[in-house]
Order: sequence, then C-alpha cells, then structure tokens
Amino acid sequence: MTQYIRNAWYVAAWSREVGRQLLARRILDEPVLLYRKNDGTPVALLDRCAHKLAPLSMGRLEGDVVQCGYHGMEYDCTGQCVRVPGQERIPKSAKVRSFPLVERYNAVWIWTGEAALADPAKIIEIEHYDEPGWKVLDGGYQFHEAGYINIADNLMDPAHTTFVHGRTIGMPAASEVPVEVEESDIHVCAHRWSNNIDPIPSDRKIAQFSGRVDRRQSYNYFPPGISRVDAVTIPTGQEHTDEVIARGIRTAGYKFLTPESEHRTHFFWMQLRNFEVPEYKMADYISAQDTTFQEDNVVLSAIQREQEATGVV
Repeated sequence: MTQYIRNAWYVAAWSREVGRQLLARRILDEPVLLYRKNDGTPVALLDRCAHKLAPLSMGRLEGDVVQCGYHGMEYDCTGQCVRVPGQERIPKSAKVRSFPLVERYNAVWIWTGEAALADPAKIIEIEHYDEPGWKVLDGGYQFHEAGYINIADNLMDPAHTTFVHGRTIGMPAASEVPVEVEESDIHVCAHRWSNNIDPIPSDRKIAQFSGRVDRRQSYNYFPPGISRVDAVTIPTGQEHTDEVIARGIRTAGYKFLTPESEHRTHFFWMQLRNFEVPEYKMADYISAQDTTFQEDNVVLSAIQREQEATGVV
C-alpha cells in the first residue's frame, strides 16, 4: 500500500465539474463523492454508504442530503446519517467521512489528512493570477496511466523534452546545455538558458521572430504534487535582465498531480501567459498544450507498465 502525503491540499476537480450531479472520483486510493449544496457550497464525502458500502454516487441528491441508491439512507454534508427508511433510530455508527474543501483558482481543493490541520493558507499561490497583462487558461485535465512519482520526475527532467516533444516544445540545441539545480524549504528548481537557437515550434506559432532567440526553462516542483514550468523567449543578443525578460514571451504552466492510486494519476493543468492568442486560434492553442502533455502520458504509461511487469523502478 502506497504511503501518501495526506496532510496537503490536492486538486479534486475543476470548479465547473462540481455541481448538482453527483461526481465520483478516486483520490489517494479513496472513493470520494463531490457535489454542491443548493447555496453553491462544494461538499466531499467518502463514497461508501455506512450500511453495505454501496457507492453513494449511485444514489441521488434530495435537497442538500445524499440518498443512498441501495436502501435509501440519507447523509447530510457532514457525513452524518439523518434518515433510515422504516425506522426512527439512527445508529451512531451511521456516518461517513467528510473532507475539508477550499475553492480557489477555479479549482476545488481537497484535504484527505487530519481535518484540524487543513489550513487554506497552505494552498500554493499561483503567480501572476489576476495580474494585469496575464491571461489564464485553466480547466485542463488528462487521466495518466502512470504514478505521480514518475510524472513528477518527468516534470523536473529537461533532458527528455528534445526527444519526446519534437513537435511542440522540444529544443534539439538544448540537449547538451547543462542544467542548474536549486532548492528551497518548499520546492526544488531545475533551470537553464538555451542561447542563440532557432525558435521552438510552439513559439513560432505565437510570435514572428526576425532571427534566433534565447530561451529559458525553469522546472519547479512543490511536493507532494504541484509542478510549475516557467518559460521565456527573447530575441538573442540581449542581457538577461528582469526588464528584458518581462518583455519576452512568457508562460507559467501549472500541473496539479492528484494520485488516483499508486500507478494512476489525475493530471490537472493550468497555464498563465503574457500574450494574446486570437480567438480563432484558441482551440488550436489549447490542443497544442494538451498534445504536449499527452506525449508525456504515452511514454510514462509505457514505463509504468514495464515497471509493474518487472518490479523494477
């Protein structure tokens, strides 16, 4: 059994996913039921009726309570059973676990550890969110058939981009550029500048460069499951000052990794950028981001299968 870091916030769903329909999602090897009360407040309960363990998600909402689809037992948003059809007495054991939730950045964050430690201030700050000049693209989701440890390793690994992402963000010229690594109390960062190179395919679709460019990639990981990849592209031949960088093409790509199980992961993604994408090109732009992450998914899923088959990690 995998030992997860439970005293941490994970993205359970995008806000738009959680509504008056019962949403079942397995998180850290536990079945979770998500829905909204009539006043819009999101709720998360263990998706197992206390009676026969039938998934509550197979039932229905009656006002703000969930009615089990097997015997009709009803649970309020705290997980307490409030009605047992055919009897007045409600057993003290008739309750299910409820999970702390916080809604922030258009996402619903869940805490599966000790409820008393669920401090909303511990949710990561998304840099540039709501900042003038920056656009937010959120709602991205993929189901990855690889464990979050493998995905985290990949997200901190600049070496693979040249070979896995040749059609999107790969930089052949960067394959020999050394990577610098830094650590803080809350994260680790691997970064490098690739100078005097041809623009990568995705940058050529964003802007018209008259010549070669310098490009910096910064891979940041915040355990247990958040990645931020910062990228900036500027015309070559300039000093790498903050002022010059601020004028470049910049993106900050966040990935929120929420384990479904030891070997499967909910992969939520969000991107912030400091440039406009014409509306008629937006669908293609989103597709390009999704394609990049799917390229990782294909390779990592194959690696995961072989690790499971051989027991070698």
